[in-house]
Amino acid sequence: MIAMQYSFTLPADYDMAIVRRRIADKGPSLDHFDGLLLKAYLHATRGEQSAENLYAPFYVWRDSEAMQRFLGSPGFAALTQAFGWPSIRCWQVWDAYLSPQARQARFATREIRPIAPYAALDALRDEAREALHRDTERGALAAVTAFEPTTWSWVSFRLFDDMPPHPSAGQHYDVGHVSQP
Repeated sequence: MIAMQYSFTLPADYDMAIVRRRIADKGPSLDHFDGLLLKAYLHATRGEQSAENLYAPFYVWRDSEAMQRFLGSPGFAALTQAFGWPSIRCWQVWDAYLSPQARQARFATREIRPIAPYAALDALRDEAREALHRDTERGALAAVTAFEPTTWSWVSFRLFDDMPPHPSAGQHYDVGHVSQP
């Protein structure tokens, strides 16, 4: 599995209703995209929960072929015409809990942490797995932990139907739609 995210930082005075309308109109179009295990249409409004206005979808793909099919699709081309050419972050998934109830998610958190040089990756994965289980017990509807060895970082992504009970560091988002097979 591959986790993927791109993020568009929008001007401070940007009308975020435009993003919410786009999500409502286009979100269901990927509900049955072959190879997509989850897409959370995320946005954040500058203020309490975010330093910036953001549109930042988060994906979990079955494999690289499915991801490539999406990136070569007319839908992705239309997105780039509307918002620009994004830098895309990709992580190899360590663990994922993707419940069917994830479709009801209204909030998301994403934290990216550096991996120290010479870190024991198995121990780090075990620590991330324990956090994933703890978060699902506390109500996370979906939880993903993944890493990438180019810049040596790992990501912790969670979806919730209510504001997370124990807010984490990192970025907080509102969820406009969740596509899931």
